[in-house]
Amino acid sequence: MQAHPFEGALVRGRTSLATRIDRWRTKRWQVAQCAVAAGVAWWLATDVFGHTMPFFAPVAAVVSLGTSYGQRLRRVAEVTIGVALGVFGADLLVQLFGSGGWQIAVIVALAMSVALLLDSGQVFVIQAAVQSIVIAALVPAPGAAFTRWTDALIGGAVALVAATVVPAAPLRRPREQAAKVLRKVRDLLQAASEVMVDGDADRALALLADARATDPLIRELQDAADEGLDVVASSPFRIRHGPGLRKMADLVEPLDRALRSTRVLVRHVAVAAYRRRAVPHSYSLVTAELAAAVEVVATELDADRIAVAARPALLGVGMATGEVERSEDLSSEVVLAQVRAVVADLLLMTGMNPLEATDALPPVRRT
Repeated sequence: MQAHPFEGALVRGRTSLATRIDRWRTKRWQVAQCAVAAGVAWWLATDVFGHTMPFFAPVAAVVSLGTSYGQRLRRVAEVTIGVALGVFGADLLVQLFGSGGWQIAVIVALAMSVALLLDSGQVFVIQAAVQSIVIAALVPAPGAAFTRWTDALIGGAVALVAATVVPAAPLRRPREQAAKVLRKVRDLLQAASEVMVDGDADRALALLADARATDPLIRELQDAADEGLDVVASSPFRIRHGPGLRKMADLVEPLDRALRSTRVLVRHVAVAAYRRRAVPHSYSLVTAELAAAVEVVATELDADRIAVAARPALLGVGMATGEVERSEDLSSEVVLAQVRAVVADLLLMTGMNPLEATDALPPVRRT
């Protein structure tokens, strides 16, 4: 029976809400960091330096930090200088010529031109222009002229200190996401093994749809790896984690291939089930054994270890693929080929190089 459209919308809504909450969780540290930096910048400017309305101190802190770790220290320096440059130049021109339409046009042109001469970074140039507009439009309180650019420097200094303080969570995310991808591969392989036995076409098609929806997992893994490397580059306190994170980043490609090979396997299992063509029982067994081996790899990654402990299980599956009977059905043969491809890719995660992983697989039996 076909589901009611409202039920489908409800499911999509729940999925969207879960995705949004997950996105917030991954960024909650950056949100807290920006909030604290803004408060500290305001406090420094008011209570330490005695400025009455230090608007640009928290603005510079938040804009400099942003919500990503990529090239953070460079961005903090760029934005701080850009804000301070725009604010100072605008303050000077407003004091000389007053505030109005033509003054704003001149101030923006000068701020952007000077910023371009100093640095071609887009953020740098835009910040200089935007802050100069704000300065030209907002007349300072009596005696407050030329204090606003120091507020920008205060905010930037706070951001610079805050940028070096990062949590351990982004360093854990790459291996956690890699384990998540592997467990999805495990689930797909286990379900495919069962479909090879029962030949349920409806279940096979549902499994195929599930497999085709896995692309975001690899994107999230790549994002997690990039973010982890950015954290190492941004914080001197996390430099020691660099080698481990680079090794994890190197595993993104074999994991991507393993997931793609699993999708191909699932597709041909679905084709065989749809066409009522039997897959050799031994293919189902080696696929189930591979699913169990994948779980060992995931467990090792969860424990922050190179998956050497999974190598015997993977090699055992590889040896089994050379001993099983062959089939005259093309889809079945593709299933066997993809099992071997997944084994070869996952052996890279045990510390083997590509040539060693390929040589570890025995030739398949001839028909």
